[in-house]
Amino acid sequence: MALKGISAVVLAVALATAAPSLTVPSGTAPSAKANPPAIPTVFLGDAFVGGYGIAPVDETRLPCVRAQENLPDVIEDQLADQAILLNITADVACAGARLNHVWEEQDLGGGMTAQPQKKVLAKSTELVVAGLGANTVGLGRILKQCSARLRGAEGALLPDKAVSSRSRAADCTAYFTRGAGKAWLAARFEETGKDLDKLFSEIGSESPSAKVVLVGYPRLVPKDTKLCRAKLPDGGKPLADVPEAALSFLDTKVQGPLNTLMRQKAKQHHAHFVDLYAVSGASTACDGADRAVGGLLEPSMVTLLHQKVPWFLQANETGRDAYGDTVAQSIARMYGRGPA
Repeated sequence: MALKGISAVVLAVALATAAPSLTVPSGTAPSAKANPPAIPTVFLGDAFVGGYGIAPVDETRLPCVRAQENLPDVIEDQLADQAILLNITADVACAGARLNHVWEEQDLGGGMTAQPQKKVLAKSTELVVAGLGANTVGLGRILKQCSARLRGAEGALLPDKAVSSRSRAADCTAYFTRGAGKAWLAARFEETGKDLDKLFSEIGSESPSAKVVLVGYPRLVPKDTKLCRAKLPDGGKPLADVPEAALSFLDTKVQGPLNTLMRQKAKQHHAHFVDLYAVSGASTACDGADRAVGGLLEPSMVTLLHQKVPWFLQANETGRDAYGDTVAQSIARMYGRGPA
């Protein structure tokens, strides 16, 4: 900005000392085109928005394991290229956050808590981008129900417990498709729907003039689940020890319905929905060199206490950049930029 000021001074001096034939009529001096005003923006979310597993970590937000360059940073940069400037007044994404942590404190362990995410919303906020829902529907607990490895020490950083420790991980598909497991999953989706309604209500109450963008989750498992037999660079499988029979269940009975529910609730509340699930079928955790998701229990980029933090199917750098670009394009269309 300082360089622009210097340029204006140089131009004024040049005009004042030029030959008499060069004149500028009063009131018509040239001026630089003003930049558009920056949009006061708030990001709410969980590990997906926060960039869990991507280094370096923001040390001021260490309990939330938030990356220094996360999804909001990519979105901001991509929009700036289209002359849409964001003034990010707050980014409170935190690993493990559920929808209710928008209006309730989040327990971070060790006596630490994160304040309700809605506290950063203001009347002056003009854009709210939110990415929450997977933890409310219980994705972590579902994964622990389907993975014996996650139930052990390897899953210690995933605080959720298996839904039923009495049912074997190998039997998780049967568990969730009948009896108590089926009822539990139905209840989680019912609560997620209610909490999505409350999410939009809370945002509307705190920031009544804001445009609201709800970001869905990328697809984790491909339609062709045989791709998940491939080995990762560390020698493991993209879905670790989750039974192959459970992979289609995770996609069609958990991820797909969650995406649909989020889209429906956004439409009901006149919010904008970014459907990442629909555009990420070729970059799942099982898509080899094209994958945009860190494999389950694959070592991530982050080291804490001299040990690599494992991925729990979060976006890697490739995913962060691709998903951020998709969200930015969608927001740009909201503001009349880019293809319809």
